Amino acid sequence: MRFIYFVGTAGSGKSSLIYAFQEWLTLQGLDSVIINLDPGVEHMPYQPDIDIRDWVRVDDVMEEYGLGPNGAQIVAADMMAVNAKDLAESVEKFRTNYVLVDTPGQIELFAFRQSSQVIMEELGREDSCLVFLADPNLCKTPSGFVSSIMLAATVHFRFNVPFFTVLSKSDLLKEEDLEAITGWSDSPDALYDALTGKIDSRAVLSIELFKALESIGAYRKVIPASATEPSGLEDIYDMVQESFEGGEDLADD
Repeated sequence: MRFIYFVGTAGSGKSSLIYAFQEWLTLQGLDSVIINLDPGVEHMPYQPDIDIRDWVRVDDVMEEYGLGPNGAQIVAADMMAVNAKDLAESVEKFRTNYVLVDTPGQIELFAFRQSSQVIMEELGREDSCLVFLADPNLCKTPSGFVSSIMLAATVHFRFNVPFFTVLSKSDLLKEEDLEAITGWSDSPDALYDALTGKIDSRAVLSIELFKALESIGAYRKVIPASATEPSGLEDIYDMVQESFEGGEDLADD
């Protein structure tokens, strides 16, 4: 059983991509279940097999502790750790190839709270990987692309598990923008040239950040994907398989 955590900023399309990826896995003859880890979500494009809201809900936290939405989100995120063992026991009831984990809409509630570490340990860190969804609008400029890669690297360092970066909602980009982003992803030299084309204070900072990311091995290829078309789903699967199974395709078993 492999755990694939989908992480990204609000509006990056985590839930939609998870739903599309599950459908794609089903077409390949592979079983999967979805865990919802967002205690405050109201609408999802899928019916989760395991739902953290069965144990903790933001609305209940607001009422019980007299908190506003933001404070309740933080408290609810921390309370998830208390239910980590129950969550793991629920997962064990399923016989499945993959567990797709939909993390909270606000990235900081998962990436920078200790509760997420507790949950990952309880479910099995050695069987886990992260898929970071990069915002397509942020990635359209060279400096924005570097900022997104920097955020992805920060999340990677927090969890230290196999990690992949996906350009979410790639169908919303103009063809020339998509070509530029994939070009920067494939060639560090192309990104460096784009950054040095217009030198200002932001460009200088972006260049230094880019150099730092490259020097520590945090500069990774970005895979375009879309839940709408759909596209890039096989690429996500291939990355996961390469990480866990050395490229072996479970669908062939």
